[in-house]
Amino acid sequence: MSSTRRLSRELALQVLFQQEFAPKQGVETGLATFRKSFDAADEVWSYALQLLKGVESHYVAINSLIQKSSAHWKLQRMALVDLNIMRIATFELKFAAEKVPHPVVINEAIEISKKYGTVDSAAFVNGILDQVVKQ
Repeated sequence: MSSTRRLSRELALQVLFQQEFAPKQGVETGLATFRKSFDAADEVWSYALQLLKGVESHYVAINSLIQKSSAHWKLQRMALVDLNIMRIATFELKFAAEKVPHPVVINEAIEISKKYGTVDSAAFVNGILDQVVKQ
């Protein structure tokens, strides 16, 4: 289950990152593009789409929570990878219908940030998501 969810989160991250550069492309189109190149179980694609639609529908509230949780950083200054990892995690923490335990969501975000982010990403993402939980 966790490896399935991890892959879903990673795919969602890649689609969100791609959308930063092609904002008119919808999440379903973005995910379909990746589906042509990656082989994964249906539940991986299903959860990735759920995450993407959730981030999309709560985008303003998610950004607001991340901004409130970040004392010294404006969203525009944050690395896009880190920001999109936090958007996915914030959706899961605050808006998802299916409640995933906070430590699981934060740990997943940290592990993904270690893989895709910079040396400092894991600590940065952890610090902000800890504050998101407290909001």
